[in-house]
Amino acid sequence: MVKTSELRTKDVVNVVDGRRLGLIGDIELDLEQGRVKSVVVPGASRFLGFFGRDRDTVIEWEQIQKIGQDVILVNVAPFTDQTHSS
Repeated sequence: MVKTSELRTKDVVNVVDGRRLGLIGDIELDLEQGRVKSVVVPGASRFLGFFGRDRDTVIEWEQIQKIGQDVILVNVAPFTDQTHSS
């Protein structure tokens, strides 16, 4: 059994590219089914938080590969930089 408070203290790491995504900021529940639907990792702050932050990463429960003592391993498609220079 894992408590939600324990989940929020574990690093989330993507097994696809080894990238650390951050800590869980929120958990989405399906109350009708009585199960966790997804976890949300907040986007990183930009320049001391003055310019907002990146988009949150929503990870479906099925994408979680392993919940370990210190980390949560997930299988999420790698992110690409969507900004282009003109």
